Amino acid sequence: MRGGVVTRDGIIAEVGETVREGDAPEGARAIDCAGDVVAPGLIDMQAFVGEPGAEHRETIASATLAAAAGGVTTLVSTSATLPPVDDPAVVDFVLRRARDTGRVRVLPMAALTKGCEGKEIAELGLLQQAGAIAFCDGARSVKNALVMRRALTYARDFDALVVHFAEDPDLGSGVMNEGEFAHRLGLSGVPREAEAIMLDRDMRLVALTGARYHAALVTTTLSLDALRKAKDEGLVVTCGTSINHLTLNENDIGDYRTFLKLKPPLRHEDERKALVGALSEGLIDVIVSDHDPQDVETKRLPFSEADSGAIGVETMLAAGLRLVHSGDVALMRLLAAMTSRPAEILGLPQGRLQKGAPADLVRFDPDAPFVVDPDALHSRSKNTPFDGAVLQGVVKATVVAGAVAYET
Repeated sequence: MRGGVVTRDGIIAEVGETVREGDAPEGARAIDCAGDVVAPGLIDMQAFVGEPGAEHRETIASATLAAAAGGVTTLVSTSATLPPVDDPAVVDFVLRRARDTGRVRVLPMAALTKGCEGKEIAELGLLQQAGAIAFCDGARSVKNALVMRRALTYARDFDALVVHFAEDPDLGSGVMNEGEFAHRLGLSGVPREAEAIMLDRDMRLVALTGARYHAALVTTTLSLDALRKAKDEGLVVTCGTSINHLTLNENDIGDYRTFLKLKPPLRHEDERKALVGALSEGLIDVIVSDHDPQDVETKRLPFSEADSGAIGVETMLAAGLRLVHSGDVALMRLLAAMTSRPAEILGLPQGRLQKGAPADLVRFDPDAPFVVDPDALHSRSKNTPFDGAVLQGVVKATVVAGAVAYET
């Protein structure tokens, strides 16, 4: 709709077609958006913020600046830090650092198992009381089915959300998608079944325990089939995929480009198209950046030796708009997967343009082009898979709780 938004004391006071510039309270700042899109601030359900223990890769200050520059107003931080977020004191540390140095909201996920080692479940109740929004072991699967069953049962009793990275660690030991392209490059492959086998197991355990479950990253049609079946059976399951897997495929690795080495790996073009279709129909609930900054020393290595991961929080919206401009996904569906749907899954009041909701907003021009320059990005690390790409969608302002966090 065409209209406006009035914020007061960090809350949306008025929104809609009836709001005009003259409706702003006396002394308030009025901004003419000149036809730009104003949407709820994005909620990124999976980002590595560096602290504690990896400040050379990222800090909460740099991660939240990058988030604000990309229109993200809420970051859900992963638990696989050093030390892992498996103690209430570490949850408190992240929350305090975010309060003191962050530009956007940071909500920490805590470890599902102690040390993120998959052997013994963490103190989920105490971690939730300390402020953990959900529970995960980062990019690690809980291999032991009994431990996973106990974790799901424990989480159910606290109505806690379990976010699981589904990949069999033995089958998933390769470095790129298994197939003809990997064979030609001489690289070891990760079959689709590595993800599907673990996800199939998890769906059975969710049926057994009745827990709330979110598949962190799905990248194959096999996984989509399992999730569709689980949802049809009424299980409380949701899923996400990364903006990288929606907009890139294995061929983008090209001549061993390590910035495209991800976990799970980029898949075949047919799989990418299936993910886009699943997003459009609503089977895929959320889009995440999977922001994973890596130091130059761990990326400028032979492909098989380089660490997996790419930064993405600053380019998530613009990369996603590729799908809108191509006609594959409607703008409202794309924004819902980055705003209202993650808010619903996490039980947050943000993510909606609604009277009384937190005034977390983003203003962007969906058609304005720009070239991705790694040196101009705000993350401490520069391992973007969109290096040199022409994207459309310039963020002009990001507002968190009614205060401007970023503005061009």
